[in-house]
Amino acid sequence: MSTVIMILLRVIGGLCLFLYGMKVMSDGIQHVAGDRLQHFLNLMTKNRFVGILTGIVVTTLVQSSSAVSVMVVSFVNAGLLSLTQAIGVIMGANIGTTTTAWIVSLVGFSIDISSLALPAVGIGFFMQILKWKRRDLGEVFMGFGFIFLGLRFLTEALPTMDAAHLEFIRHFSNLGFLSILIGLGVGTGVTLLMHSSAATITLTITMAMTGMISFETAAAMILGANIGTTIDAIMAAIGAKTAAKRTALVHVLFNVVGSVVAVIFINPLIALVDFIIPGPAAGGGIATHLAMFHTIFNMMGTLLFLPFITQFAALVSFLIKDKEKAAPGGRRTYRLEYVSGTLQNTPELNIIRVEKEIRDMAGLASSMFANISGALQNLYHTDNKEQAVDALVTEMRDKEEFADEMRVELTRFLIECRRPQLSGQSERKIYQLLRIISDLEDMTDDCCSVSLLLERSVKKKLYFKDKEMEALAPYTRLVEDFLAFVREQLGQTITAEQESYAAELENSIDKSRDKLRKMGRKRIEAGADVKAELLFIDVVRRIEKVGDYCYNIAGALRRGR
Repeated sequence: MSTVIMILLRVIGGLCLFLYGMKVMSDGIQHVAGDRLQHFLNLMTKNRFVGILTGIVVTTLVQSSSAVSVMVVSFVNAGLLSLTQAIGVIMGANIGTTTTAWIVSLVGFSIDISSLALPAVGIGFFMQILKWKRRDLGEVFMGFGFIFLGLRFLTEALPTMDAAHLEFIRHFSNLGFLSILIGLGVGTGVTLLMHSSAATITLTITMAMTGMISFETAAAMILGANIGTTIDAIMAAIGAKTAAKRTALVHVLFNVVGSVVAVIFINPLIALVDFIIPGPAAGGGIATHLAMFHTIFNMMGTLLFLPFITQFAALVSFLIKDKEKAAPGGRRTYRLEYVSGTLQNTPELNIIRVEKEIRDMAGLASSMFANISGALQNLYHTDNKEQAVDALVTEMRDKEEFADEMRVELTRFLIECRRPQLSGQSERKIYQLLRIISDLEDMTDDCCSVSLLLERSVKKKLYFKDKEMEALAPYTRLVEDFLAFVREQLGQTITAEQESYAAELENSIDKSRDKLRKMGRKRIEAGADVKAELLFIDVVRRIEKVGDYCYNIAGALRRGR
């Protein structure tokens, strides 16, 4: 009994080391790829074929279909992807995850692992401690080294089992179709527990190579791993919007239906694998056979579902109805949950989601300023001024409170992104985004303050003169132009020419401010109502501050280079 426990501990240790290597390698690749990986993810919105390609490449890089599926659910929840676009990426992710089986079969068992593992860890360690711009490559080397070490411990642990220890396993491998169903269940259960189909597939290939299980049972376990890997998408969709729940259901249906169909036709699939890869499916050759089985299964599933993506999206939309309603009073509460794969975290990819939310926040600020600009031109010509200004203040307060919630949630989200070790480039990106969020929220504060000044003007009957209102019109248009420019540039790095344009807008706004202040002071000297003119000057000052925040954001986008 003690021998079995020791063997199990060695197997668990080998698996944990393998998973840790996958995580380290994934983090390193994300750090090295940086903005290039984020740019590639933006291609997901092109068409279904590009979406599939994106899913393949990104999953190959981060070595986790679970992490990619979680991010896809998150992107759909944030409005970055539509349901049909997400389906293509999920299909591609299933194909991309087959690279793990190929790494294990072609590299893990075909060469002397020990000759690569420790040198890779050593090289990676020294690359990391050296202060040079490619130090993130050290993570990639160390990750590969730990993967090889984990495989080595697995191969050394399992063959030490004698016939007595393996008898019950062999018994389950010789029950015909029942063995296949058992393998499907075991693969699903193990993946659900470990949240990693890569670990299940690696363990399955190792067990098959040592003769513990048959080719058919191993193939069924791989199909079960495809079912079990949907758990992370389901968890990510809990409490999310309807679109995100539909995306998770797509992942579940695609993997479950595909696996069930493959189980029914498992013998023809195995025969196809044997035809493509000559040689016996035993010993060292079974690893390649299983990798090919995994690839054929996922590629055939994608080809079968690809023509029916639109119908697939309609089906899940029918199954999950849109029940989202506005909160009482019409105002919703803003929430942004940080989600990631259980084992493979993807903080760099989460930054894309934040950038979309920031664009929404900029849209909120623009709508608030547009309301203020409209009120400045129309309020004093409205019959019921008090009712109009009360409605304006109520709307501004609701939007300003929502902007406050956005700032809190986005800041918390970015802090979560910083918990894992990030590349220097990503750290600078997060700092830039935090500054932009702060400026946008301050912008909404000043818009709300202008509405309160207008309310005081109406309540105290301190009306501005028509000449002053006419002079305000070009001033507010300059700020609106600046806001539109900033919204267009968010998520990008502005050029030197664009920075010069921003400086010109800022100078024009400052000159208009000085001119309007001078107008107010002259009117005071001429005997106008001091309170009304001081109120006018205060409105001018608040509007100018919105322009200042726009200039701050433009500067942050320039310094992000």
